[in-house]
Amino acid sequence: MVLGKHEIEKALHAERQEIDAGRLKEENPLDVSERFRLFCEACRRGDLKVCQEKIIEGVNINASDRFNYTPLILASLCGHYELVQLLLESGALCERDTFQGERCLYNALNDRIRNLLLSYDYSKTSDPLQPLAGHLTSLLTREHPVTSDITLVAAGRPFHLHKFVLSARSPYFAKKLSTAPEPTLLKLSNTIPAQSFDVAIRYLYLGEVSADLGDGEKEQAILSGVGKLSQQLEIERLFESIVEGGDRRLARQRRSDEVSRGRSQLEGWFEHNILRHKVNVETKQADGVRWDRKNGIFADVLLRADEDAEDKDDLSIHGPDPVIRSTAGSLNGIPIGPISVVSRSPSRTRRPRRSVLFPAHRAMLLRSEYFATMFSSDFREAQETPHLQIIPIDCSPPVLEIILRFLYTERADFSLEVAIDVLFAADMLFIEKLKQRAAQIISTLGNGAASIVESENPRGETELEDIIDIYDVVRAGWDTRVQRLEEFGARYIAYRLERYIDRNEFAELVRESASRVKERQETDTRFRLRFEDAGLDEMMDANEEVAASTQVNQQSQTTSEVLDVVSTSDSAKVNLPHASESINTLPSMPPQASEDDRLYAPDLAGGAVRTLDGEIAGDEFAQDAINYQILLGKIDRLLEDLKLDA
Repeated sequence: MVLGKHEIEKALHAERQEIDAGRLKEENPLDVSERFRLFCEACRRGDLKVCQEKIIEGVNINASDRFNYTPLILASLCGHYELVQLLLESGALCERDTFQGERCLYNALNDRIRNLLLSYDYSKTSDPLQPLAGHLTSLLTREHPVTSDITLVAAGRPFHLHKFVLSARSPYFAKKLSTAPEPTLLKLSNTIPAQSFDVAIRYLYLGEVSADLGDGEKEQAILSGVGKLSQQLEIERLFESIVEGGDRRLARQRRSDEVSRGRSQLEGWFEHNILRHKVNVETKQADGVRWDRKNGIFADVLLRADEDAEDKDDLSIHGPDPVIRSTAGSLNGIPIGPISVVSRSPSRTRRPRRSVLFPAHRAMLLRSEYFATMFSSDFREAQETPHLQIIPIDCSPPVLEIILRFLYTERADFSLEVAIDVLFAADMLFIEKLKQRAAQIISTLGNGAASIVESENPRGETELEDIIDIYDVVRAGWDTRVQRLEEFGARYIAYRLERYIDRNEFAELVRESASRVKERQETDTRFRLRFEDAGLDEMMDANEEVAASTQVNQQSQTTSEVLDVVSTSDSAKVNLPHASESINTLPSMPPQASEDDRLYAPDLAGGAVRTLDGEIAGDEFAQDAINYQILLGKIDRLLEDLKLDA
């Protein structure tokens, strides 16, 4: 059915009235702030690093500029595939049958970007909190392992629930459980239908509440009960979310707002209870901590993370005997100990290694397949003991805090410095989304598309290698099976091959890469990675010599990831030598400075154009041509030394 012009204008006018009245949010609001302008500029340039930084700062990724362009439209229009992927993964909207969604698809520079946009439906793009909401809702029906710690009985029907969820989502339960956290059974009014309690409980657990409650007197009784529970349990927007009508977009908006508000409540509870009550002790005393199972924050397990052992002495500061501290009051007897008392007197002896214990809830740890398997088995950690089990996690305390924050709140904003550690920890715990998020931060904040000239510019940003080792990034991609990191590492090194080609670490990396190819006996398809990124594949296909050079054998395929990718850098615009021609890279062979060179660059120390071997080139184009041949010669010698065929 095709709508007429007057019908479309009428619908748009009605939508504008809803927005002006505050009942409907504009999906692409105008943003004229300087922060958003810089974000849009970065989207035009394809600057992954700046875009990732702005996203972490909290810029509205679906806003529009004064020309009514959204960041996603700008990135797809300018042909930045990886940036489009980043925006979609971060929650950018591209929903079909909407004005901005169709506009984004229409303006995509190529089919590769258009297909990527089409592959992201609403469930992926506009509701990044859905995994958290889905997990909380699933706790209501999960039978094994048992994680509920309180049973509510309403109208003769039992509801097996979790105190920490009730406390975080309902002020009524927060006050009731803070004064009396021990009870495991609560009986509520029998005058309210059980279906009303079911609606309220699903709402607290971020489940979708259906407006289909029957008909006639039954529906009225259920709605009346929901209204009473909304007031008694202090559950905001519960009754309104059921009785308010509206179209699909309005219902989706209300659902998104409620999930977002629920996440904020869980995050506040996480900050004030989990992080506030973490225990910092000496590592040798960590196993001696005794935490009562009946505690005011309803924790049922302790996760332990030890500080890194690097640069620490075995010497310890001796003090009085450890003491056991029992906190009274609102914590209701949460014991913490033993905690060593360290002398305040100055000493040159380094402090002993320490560990941090985080109280946690098995119900939220089940989001990790590692913990789900552990708690569902006969392992010692799955058994109930008088005191909370201490489970050691092989990561640093800051990394474990990032993991717990993600499991409780779906938030995963962390710095580049800890990204590799988070990647390995997420891989160990089988948290795939956090693992991909770490890879995303490394590949975007790493600024892997900057050339060596740009990266060495004193006005540029901090180099990735100043923070983490690029060799570690490549190996992390191999070990965790994240292709995104493999490609990023190859691209990063290729753009800076002049810097890495003579290093022993680089040769060892090439050797490892070739060995991995030989072991898995399959062809690596990332040889043309840089060709595709630069858009030069069509240009270079016309050159038969270049086409022939891609016919490498199986053993040299992954070596091509970090070596052959240089063939399409900026210097690749020169004519390539024939495979049968020798490449002379002796220091005496490159062209010497001519009279014109000396005329136009008389001050050699003040900015003469020099090649990699220190000789003077006539201009930047001659410099690129000579440098390219020098690099090819170094690559040949490297492969010869490693006894690799390419």
